[in-house]
Amino acid sequence: MKQKINTIWKENMAFEAEIDGFKIIIDADEAVGGENGGPKPKGLTLVSLGGCTAMDVISILKKMRVVPEYFNVEVEGELTDEHPKYFHSIHLRYIFRGKDLPMAKLEKAVILSQDRYCGVSAMLMKSSKLTHEIVVE
Repeated sequence: MKQKINTIWKENMAFEAEIDGFKIIIDADEAVGGENGGPKPKGLTLVSLGGCTAMDVISILKKMRVVPEYFNVEVEGELTDEHPKYFHSIHLRYIFRGKDLPMAKLEKAVILSQDRYCGVSAMLMKSSKLTHEIVVE
């Protein structure tokens, strides 16, 4: 399966990216010639990771008949100091709220996502140290 996107230059450091029929504007900080008019590409990498693993976890938990009232994945990445700058470490924080949330099932869903299903995690693990924690509020 192939996936194709278009990234069209608009002005300065702003680009319009089109993926699956959706358009998003990406831009850079003013310090490097951008106008801060949209998210930066590296940040979207963290969005991709958070979305990929969150969808996995919810899908797995639904099959286990565990449905949280609230679920959030916070993703924090730390960039290298030298170019090319990349996330050398990424921490995921899985936050759940609700009743009847067995920790063993939450942990199993997260581990299955990280180790087996999330392709974004699989790609990033080749260059970054991924860690996670589970919080039940």
